[in-house]
Amino acid sequence: MARTSLLARSPFAPSFWRSPVRGTRFTALLGVVLLGGITLLFVTGLLSYAAYNPNLAAVNDKTPDKGILGFYLFDWPTDPPWLYRLTQGVHVTLGVTLIPVLLAKLWSVVPKLFTLPPARSLTHALERLSLLLLVGGALFEFTTGVLNIQLDYVFPGSFYPLHFYGAWVFFAAFLAHAILRTPTALRNLRRMRAPSQEGGEHGKPGEGATRVARDEPDELAAPEPADPTVSRRGAFGLVGGASLLLFATTAGRSFDGPLRRTALLAPHGGAEPGSGPGGFQINKTAAYAGISTAETDEEAWRLVVTGRTGTIRLTRTALRAMPQHSSALPIACVEGWSTSDQWWRGVRLRDLAALVGHEDAPDVFVESLQRRGAFRHAALRSNQVADPRSLLALDVNGEELTPDHGHPARVIVPGAPGVLNTKWVTRLSFGGVK
Repeated sequence: MARTSLLARSPFAPSFWRSPVRGTRFTALLGVVLLGGITLLFVTGLLSYAAYNPNLAAVNDKTPDKGILGFYLFDWPTDPPWLYRLTQGVHVTLGVTLIPVLLAKLWSVVPKLFTLPPARSLTHALERLSLLLLVGGALFEFTTGVLNIQLDYVFPGSFYPLHFYGAWVFFAAFLAHAILRTPTALRNLRRMRAPSQEGGEHGKPGEGATRVARDEPDELAAPEPADPTVSRRGAFGLVGGASLLLFATTAGRSFDGPLRRTALLAPHGGAEPGSGPGGFQINKTAAYAGISTAETDEEAWRLVVTGRTGTIRLTRTALRAMPQHSSALPIACVEGWSTSDQWWRGVRLRDLAALVGHEDAPDVFVESLQRRGAFRHAALRSNQVADPRSLLALDVNGEELTPDHGHPARVIVPGAPGVLNTKWVTRLSFGGVK
């Protein structure tokens, strides 16, 4: 008897869940929003992965043994030059904006996680398993994503494979769930438009809703609802308001001008970091990368360029004696932040390739003085090398590069993720990508 009484007061008892806000139509609207939003998140995530050109070289691929999951890879274009800024800005901003919707959706269906018996049939067991993968995958993907954009790498292992494989597990479960539940969700949304089937202001079913319930019981509605503290309309307003607030305090870091100051939740939002030609965002400082002035001064530093006809070594003076070109390009990173267009000036990559016997620009392997951390080496495709805006930059915004921005020389390529715009470059191997 005591055991039965204890079970009746536990989350496994339907009477434990008493919120009058829960219901299939409330959940259906949240589900439709997530259906579109998460699909766009997945697509922009795949585009971000493709932007790294992971099948070009091992150093670009942070997701080993991807197998058939790499089927979508293609040569990442250089036009438009703001392409990665757009796709990754959408990915990160949308992901943050959807957090209240995701949490509300999980809250609306949490009673189903406690239904007994755990499995009524093999089909029901598979459905419950897919639901666990969906909930677990969603929490994992959103949590690691938020930690990454906050530059807080507390999770074990590299973010890239964790987020990549987690995305595939989550999206597979999400797709299966969407296929099973979308017809029901759309049917419930159509019923929301019918006045005779509307619930009351506080979520209590009206006469029409009772009639519908007799035909098809609302499996998410509380059997013994408590007195309402907020209406369903108010709950939607709360979720929407929270999403708008997160959007307003995140999106600005993907834009220029005053909007950047609204990105209060973004590490690279707010005011510009300092003033002058070098007063724009960075992730990695020279001190972090272990770069010393002794190895970057005019006497010590040399750029080693290798190619078809051999190897040459160039000083900064020799590089400045070559034809100089300018490009106005942004920097955009996987964390979703980006800079406005900066004016870069230096030597075209394709001109350096020509110095070592490559009339047609080949792929290039870029090496940095950086001694630790990811992406101290990177590979660029031939289309990126051939673009006339792709530079080995020596100056930015009219002045010599600062140490934190890559002095004595850095790569800048239109449309490429920020980590492929290697700083503190020491060697360029044309045609030497492995």
